[in-house]
Amino acid sequence: MKARIKWVEGRTFVGESGSGHKVVLGTGAGPDSPTPGPSPMEMVLIGTGGCSAFDVVHILEKGREAVEDCVVEMDADRADQDPRVFTRIHMHFIVKGRGLAAKKVERAVALSIEKYCSASAMLAKTATITHDFEVDDTSNTVD
Repeated sequence: MKARIKWVEGRTFVGESGSGHKVVLGTGAGPDSPTPGPSPMEMVLIGTGGCSAFDVVHILEKGREAVEDCVVEMDADRADQDPRVFTRIHMHFIVKGRGLAAKKVERAVALSIEKYCSASAMLAKTATITHDFEVDDTSNTVD
């Protein structure tokens, strides 16, 4: 895996993945300054959520579950001292689908967090990672 980060100006950078996708990263000059994009640590958190959401959808689809949507809402704390690593991360999964069994969603979320998600495995070295979930059964929804 490869990546390239290019300084643009001030506190603005452009990251490019080995697959050619680009993202603007940055922080404001002060607490009230606008930011050009997510900070690098926000990207770490977003990447972790993406890694886990990918796993959950994949596990449910592999089990032939009718998953229609998956959202991960995340809340995290960082250390007060440098390096300001994550110390606590809570992941709340909202999974929608027709006739989804809560037990299967619970299993998919647990497998992701505890076994498959590389990002959460790395962050668990410094952060307490907790998770919960809710299932939105769309079986009775009128189209």
